[in-house]
Amino acid sequence: MFAGQGSQYAGMGRDLLDEFPEHLARADEVLGYSVRDLCLGENGQLNSTKFVQPALYVVNILTYLRVRRECYIEPSALLGHSLGEYCALHIADVFDFATGLALVARRGELMADAADGAMAAVVGLDTDAVHDALTAWSGDGLWVAGYNTPDQTVLSGSPDQVRAARDHFLDAGARNYVPLNVSGAFHSPLMAAAQSEFQRVLARVDLKAPRIPVVSNITGAIHTADRIGHHLGEQISGPVRWVESIQLLASRGETTWIEIGPKRVLTPMVEQTLAVHSRAMRERPDRTV
Repeated sequence: MFAGQGSQYAGMGRDLLDEFPEHLARADEVLGYSVRDLCLGENGQLNSTKFVQPALYVVNILTYLRVRRECYIEPSALLGHSLGEYCALHIADVFDFATGLALVARRGELMADAADGAMAAVVGLDTDAVHDALTAWSGDGLWVAGYNTPDQTVLSGSPDQVRAARDHFLDAGARNYVPLNVSGAFHSPLMAAAQSEFQRVLARVDLKAPRIPVVSNITGAIHTADRIGHHLGEQISGPVRWVESIQLLASRGETTWIEIGPKRVLTPMVEQTLAVHSRAMRERPDRTV
């Protein structure tokens, strides 16, 4: 499973870049600038989604190549959180390294252009309670952007609405309401223009059938070859269904989860989701003993 935005830090990939000179040279060629300078923070650009997305894509892929070489792993399924989904699709041979990098670079540019948004994580409310609180919210311009764990939901919207909703969700029973350090209302309808343009980009790309099953963020189900482009476009303005994705793979019998990324971000979310999923399965009234 591949991490997305929020896992980056200045200096990431420092120990990887020299191991894969051919990939690094190809990345510099595709992007037209130095990935090394970008990742090591020498240009101070890792706070912008325009640069974070291609940087993470490269670091994630190189990390995977190292892990595979050292551990001789062959995944039975792949998934990624938001930007990380593109890494999963590359490893599944849906597109080559350079094509995936060009896609995420353009995606980052379009999402950066749709700035003036905000996001926050609601912690301590289950999904139903979050939806009830949203229904009761008197304002507008606020949407669910991601279901990270059974009790952590990310909201996205206009900056004034995201700020104003804090007390509303705390009053509804949330333990915490955490503003996120982002520059836009990602995974919300405020990304509609970016989605529309990116769909045109995707329409010009040859997307092959996945060699390994890949879970779609937007559906929480396994990608089908004929819908990959459509779902990648929808992902920009729709919520990341991470909980459903983990539950799906757990139901299919997956037991080993390997996180690929600059730092440990997804694993705690998976552990929490699996604990709740396992408890729910044990308590099912139709469970046979």
